[in-house]
Amino acid sequence: MKTLIVDDERLARKELNSLLAEFTEIEVIGEAVNADDAYDKINELNPDLIFLDIQMPGKTGFELLESLEKVPKVIFTTAYDQFALKAFEYNALDYLLKPIDAERLTNSINKLKEDEPVSSSQFVQQTHKLMSSDQVFVKDGEKCWFVKLENIRLFESDGNYIKVYFETFRPMIHKSLNALDEKLDGRSFFRASRKHIINLGWVDTIEPWFNGGLMVQLKGGERVEVSRRQASRFKEKMSL
Repeated sequence: MKTLIVDDERLARKELNSLLAEFTEIEVIGEAVNADDAYDKINELNPDLIFLDIQMPGKTGFELLESLEKVPKVIFTTAYDQFALKAFEYNALDYLLKPIDAERLTNSINKLKEDEPVSSSQFVQQTHKLMSSDQVFVKDGEKCWFVKLENIRLFESDGNYIKVYFETFRPMIHKSLNALDEKLDGRSFFRASRKHIINLGWVDTIEPWFNGGLMVQLKGGERVEVSRRQASRFKEKMSL
């Protein structure tokens, strides 16, 4: 598993690198000294996992996550235990307090094995698209989530924002639906209309609708109209 260490302290990076050398499944492909450095290296190296310090000069680890389009698995590392609760609000894989204990690190790696995703690195390099197996960061006010795209069933435009539908949550993100549409893999996501992008894996039923359009019901219960203009493309996608 390709891994990046993000920490402003050289000794902390060296110590963690030494501890990770015991795990053959972990390949440390680089180190970053701050959030801006990490942003560049994450986009360049596409790691599957990052060990992320929270308090760093400049931007925090949380601010780094907010800037990423696709988010790797995250294990937080910090000397400040008061950040633990906030870290878990972000649904991080784990939280390690410095100095890192070898046994505690082993537990984290074991968690990683249990929840290890299929890496989509090779596909991202070829398509530059966000795949359904990719994880994204969603922030709405003080609430934050890590969400796999395959679990997001619907994106709905609402003014200058997009409502994101997953589980029972409906957070709003400040983003253009057109910009999002360009980033999503068309094999999994479909632009049903000016207002909606649907996850094809969540389609439950389809019925004819007014003016040659279609009405799609998702497994979450939402009903979304596919415009007449998009109906023929949608039928092709669904092999109807």
